[in-house]
Amino acid sequence: MIYIGIPVRNERHTIGPLLWRVREVLYGERREFHVIVCDDASDDGTTEALQKYPRVLPMTLLRNDAGLGYAASLERLIREAVRRSGYPKRDALVTMQADFSDAPEWVPEMMRRFDGGADLVTVRLDGRPSRPERRVRFGARLLARGLRPFGVPADPFASLRLYRLFALGRALTELEADAPLIRHEGWAANAEILLRVWPHLRRAEEIEVQPRAARRYRDSRFQASAQIRALRAAGRDPQLRATRRAIESAARA
Repeated sequence: MIYIGIPVRNERHTIGPLLWRVREVLYGERREFHVIVCDDASDDGTTEALQKYPRVLPMTLLRNDAGLGYAASLERLIREAVRRSGYPKRDALVTMQADFSDAPEWVPEMMRRFDGGADLVTVRLDGRPSRPERRVRFGARLLARGLRPFGVPADPFASLRLYRLFALGRALTELEADAPLIRHEGWAANAEILLRVWPHLRRAEEIEVQPRAARRYRDSRFQASAQIRALRAAGRDPQLRATRRAIESAARA
C-alpha cells in the first residue's frame, strides 16, 4: 500500500486539480494506494471542496479544528498512515504539498525505487534555481548545519518524499509519551523529520527530475523571513543536535 499524505491549509483552488492528477497517475500504475488529507482549519472553502473526492478516490479526510500549522498536520498524516498500515515493512508514505509545487508525475519512479529496496526516496530538480531562491537556500543551509549530519545526501528542505512506514514507526517509538515528532515549521519541519528517520533507514535514494512548467493556481505564500526564523530555532534545538551527533558517531563506527 502507498499512502499519499497531503497537509492542506486554504487551498480551494489547488487541491482539486492535485487530487485529480494523483488519481490519474496512480490508477495508471495499477497500484493500491490511499490518499490522506489533513485540512488545517481551512476557512476559504477548501473543506467543502474536499467533500466530493472520497467518492472518486480511496481517501481519508482529517481536519484540525484550529490552525495548528504545517508541522502538526504533517505529523498527524504520518501517525495516521502508521496506524492504518498492517504491513509497515511493505507500505510507504509519500508526502507532498497541496499547492501543486510537488508533481504527482514523479511518484511512480519513487515507488519503483521503493520496490527495489529503498526506505527513503527523495527528489532533486535537475536545474538551476532562480537567484532569489539560491540566496534563500544558501542562507537556510548555513542555519541548518546542525540539522544535517555528514553523509546525508538528501535535500533537507524537500517536502516530496517517500518513507517506508517501518522507519517512520521506529522514529515514533523513540519518543517520550505525548512528545511530538516534529516541533518546527516549514523547511525546518522537513529537515527535522529527515533527521529523525535517518537512523532507521537501510537505504536512501535520490532521483533527479526535470523541472516542469509551473502550475500557478495562486500566488506563492513563501516567506523567507519565517523560514529563516524556524531554521534558526531548529538548528539550536539540543535534541536535534544530539540526534545529529549520534548519527555521525554511528557512521564513523
